[in-house]
Amino acid sequence: MNTYNLMKMSLDATDLRSKVIANNIANINTPEYKRKYVTFEDTLNNSMGNKPKIEVKTDKTSKMREDGNNVDLENEKVNQAATTLQYNALVNLTNIKIAMTKSVISGR
Repeated sequence: MNTYNLMKMSLDATDLRSKVIANNIANINTPEYKRKYVTFEDTLNNSMGNKPKIEVKTDKTSKMREDGNNVDLENEKVNQAATTLQYNALVNLTNIKIAMTKSVISGR
C-alpha cells in the first residue's frame, strides 16, 4: 500500500472515529445505548499486505449505569481530544508529503 492511500485511510478513520465519539456523547442519556468505537490501527497492524478495514464496533463489555448505558463522558472527551490531535497531525504530514512531491516535480 502506498503512502498516499495509507494517509487517506488514516484520515478517513480519524474522521469516522470523531463522528462515532460525537454520537456516543449525544446518546449519553439513552437507556441501553452501548458505546461504539472505531478500529483501524488493529486491522492495520494485522493486515500483512491486505487492505486494512475501518470498522465500527460496539462495546458490550462494560456497564456504567443501571439503565444499561455504558458511555463515560470523561473518557469520550479524552478520546475526542486525542482524535482531533491525530487528525491534525495527519493533515500536516499529508501537506508535507504533497509539498515534497511538488518540490521534486518542479526541481527545486
